[in-house]
This record gives sequence, structure tokens and C-alpha cells, in this order.
Amino acid sequence: MLRLWTARKCGYSILRNLWVGRTIHWETKNYRFICTLPSTTPLSEKCTDGALAKQWNSTDWNITRATVNRLQTRIAKATIEERWNLVKRLQYLLTHSYHAKLLSVRIVTQNRGKRTPGIDGELWNTPQEKMRAALNLTDKQYHAKPLKRIYIPKPGKTTKRPLSIPTMRDRAMQALYALALQPVAETLADFRSFGFRLYRSAQDASQYAFQCLVHPTSAQWILEGDIRGCFDNISHEWLRKSTPMDKKILNEFTKAGYIYEQQLFPTDRGTPQGGIISPLLANMALDGMETLIMNQYPNMKVHFIRYADDFIVTARTKETAQELKELIRGFLSERGLELSEEKTATTHIDDGFDFLGWNIRKYKGILLMKPSKASVQKLTQKISDIVQKATVWTQDQLIDALNPIITGWTNYHRHVASKATFKRMDAVMWNMLWRWAKRRHHQKGHQWIVNRYWHTEGTRNWVFKSETRKLSLFSDTRIKRHPQIKLEMNPYLDKEYFLNRINSLKRRQLTTQTKLTYFAICRPTFGL
Repeated sequence: MLRLWTARKCGYSILRNLWVGRTIHWETKNYRFICTLPSTTPLSEKCTDGALAKQWNSTDWNITRATVNRLQTRIAKATIEERWNLVKRLQYLLTHSYHAKLLSVRIVTQNRGKRTPGIDGELWNTPQEKMRAALNLTDKQYHAKPLKRIYIPKPGKTTKRPLSIPTMRDRAMQALYALALQPVAETLADFRSFGFRLYRSAQDASQYAFQCLVHPTSAQWILEGDIRGCFDNISHEWLRKSTPMDKKILNEFTKAGYIYEQQLFPTDRGTPQGGIISPLLANMALDGMETLIMNQYPNMKVHFIRYADDFIVTARTKETAQELKELIRGFLSERGLELSEEKTATTHIDDGFDFLGWNIRKYKGILLMKPSKASVQKLTQKISDIVQKATVWTQDQLIDALNPIITGWTNYHRHVASKATFKRMDAVMWNMLWRWAKRRHHQKGHQWIVNRYWHTEGTRNWVFKSETRKLSLFSDTRIKRHPQIKLEMNPYLDKEYFLNRINSLKRRQLTTQTKLTYFAICRPTFGL
């Protein structure tokens, strides 16, 4: 911008005034003045987008992860020694670390919710946006924004589950403080807690349940427990007293409120389902249940197994199971929680029960674990919906949609007695595909349809494939037992054991439920 004018001001005769950019030049008869106005550009924007993108793309993530993991290991060691002041100082170092901020932004921009914005509609898609977010991530004057509330249907039910979506900045802050809190949570966790844990999976929980119930002299009664609205009802007062993290930040996370249908609602209790740190807080609220039970019933064939808010407890008699139920109810009431009477039941092992998508039952004294009827029905309905939607799809598109579902479901159930179920599901899927093919070519004969979609491969006929794709079969998955994890091992202090375990699992099967991740925040995708 360039301006030129003459005027009289404060007794000076201004002959010329030039305004170029943010610098003002003006002259009088005797003096020349140059004034530079202060910049209003935010500090984070002074670097060009190209420089920010280059800084993000040149980050060595191996060094970043190693730096964060080194601090996490120190936090875990200090937790074991109960040096809580040192834990607090190390957590401060981690949450203010440049590498931890980079890793937090990377976590929230690589998970499945990276394309879902919060109430501000902001997403971090480009390298410069991610780098700018990491540089601006700070707890100074931090205030969490309300969450966006949506309701998603529960599988096989008419009711819906509330899901709260934070903004990208709030997600990154939660990831940052979860990095500092997770070593404490893993060190203090119950040994037989398997949900939302590093290097643990639902398969570990089922394998431990099998070992507890397989023997002829094992406990015969099982208390099936479920906590009503676990995430939505945890007491904020208990969290503030018992969670070793910055209380101001914790209060921002839990008291942010949520917006539904353009109305703001307060959150007086609970942790939002959808927040990265919520599973950690829920796990820490439920930790201690195992210790309480084992202290009250030592050497009485009482075994406790928990996956997130679902748990089972074995007992010798039905009376002992009822006593355990009352003991757990008192434990939960201190945390603002209660048992779901509809889902909590006492069952004999000969009648069987469902746990994490498997049915566990003894048949004439022999224990069998196999996919539950509800899990099979859910899978059948899912495949049926896809096939019905694929009326105008090509064969390649249909195969691409079905193969991930088949692979995921069979990998989830491959360690239990699933062979007969896999063969039955192959027959069910064949019937669905046959009806799909006849509906597409209702004017063609059966032999033409067979030659068009099914082919011979080796000694096998009826292979549903095209020139470039082949449909996977359930029965192609071999049954392999899952090795039991050593319950007392800590992922931050016994890294060699867990790395060897991961390598062993990868050699046994191409895909594994236990992965090298910083957060175990999701239930199994398949099987439940």
C-alpha cells in the first residue's frame, strides 16, 4: 500500500508521508522520521508453511518415541518405589517435552477418528498444520471446549450409546497427558485386567479363563458382572483424589460439558466415551477390585478376570458368588458406579455363559470355548447387509468388502474351538452369494452363473473369484492356541519379554491382536 498526502499537525508542516507495508516514512522541512509498527502476526505463524512442513516431515520418529519412552520408564520405576513427588516432576517434564508434543499430535492425526472434527470443525491434515499444532500445545491458559455429542446404535439392540467427540486440540492434550499417566496406570493395574492395556488383548483374557475352568476340580460357579454406564458415571470427586496427574487439566477434561442439538449440557460425572484418556481413567477407577477379592477369599478357587467394564469371578459355591457380588457392589459405590442387574448373573459352568464374544461351557466335564451365538448372528447380519447393498457392485468390489470382515472375525476366534463354526459360516456365505449372483442374472441359467463367478483352483471347486480377486474362506484359517501372557510383567520395565512375545505371535500368525501401540483405546473390532 502506498499513500501520499500533505497536512499540518502539531506545528509541523508535513511535506510527504509514505506508508509502505508496516513502515511509515515522513519528512518535514528540517527532519525525516521512520516508524515501524509492531507486528500482529502470531509467533506460531512467523515460520512459513514450507518451513513448518519441512520440520514435521524431517522429524525422526524413532528418536521421538525413544525419548518419550525413556521418561515413561522413569515414571514407572518411580511409581514402583512410591516416590510420588518424583513421579509428579517427571510427568511435568514429559508433558512439557517437545518430543511428547510431537508424538501426541501424531497419535491423534493417525487414528481412526482423524477425519472427525469437534465442535470447531477443525482438522489437522497437512504437515504444516500438524507442526503448528505441536508448537502451540501448552497448558498455559488451557480451557477445554465442549464435546460434540452423537449417539451410535449398540450392536443388536434398539438402544444407543453416547459418543462424545473432543476438538483436535483437546484430543492432543489428552494424548499428551495420557503419555504421562499410562506408566502409572500400567504399574498400578490389576494383574488380571486385560482391556485397554498395552500388549494385552481379549485373547489373553479368554486363555486365562480357560486355564481357571478347564480342570475337573475347578470352580463350578461363575459370577458374570457388568457395570452400568461405567464411563458415564465415574465420580469426579474420586478421580480428583485418586488420579496422579495435574488436577487443573483433569478438571478441564472432565468438566468440559457437551453440545447436543445446539444446546450445552454440563458433565457432573463420568468421563466422555470418545476421549483418548477416558479408558485410562476408567481402568484406574476399577483397579483394586482384584486385590480386594483376593484378600477376602484367599486359596478358595476364586479367580477374577476383567476386560474393561466386563468381568467374571469364579467361585466354589453359589453362596460364595453372591457374597462376591455384594463385595463388588460396595467397591463400585465408592466410585459412583453400580452393577447392571440385567446383565449381572450367577451361572453354573454346565449351563455355560458368554464372555467377550465366546461361549464357555462344560459338556460332560469337558470345557469348550467357541464363538457365541450372538457373535455368529451379528456376523451373519453384517455379511447379509453387505451382500444386499452390493446389488450393482462388481465381483471385485464385493470381494474387497467381504475379505476384511472374514479375516478379522476368524483371527479373533482362531484360538478357540471354532472349526465347526467356520465351516458352517462358509455354507451360510455361499448361499448368500448364490442368491446375489442369481439376482444379478435372473435371465441366465444356473450353469452360466456357476461358470461366471465360481472356478476350480487346485483340488477345490466352487472358488468365488475373479481374474484379480479371490474370496477368503472361514475354514482356511487354522486353529492355533494363544500363548498365555505372564501377568506380572510391566511393558515399561520388561520390554525384552514383550518384544519377544510380539515376535513369537507374528511367527504363529500373520496378524495379531496385540500390537506395538502407545494406546490400547479400542475394544476388538471383530468378534463382539
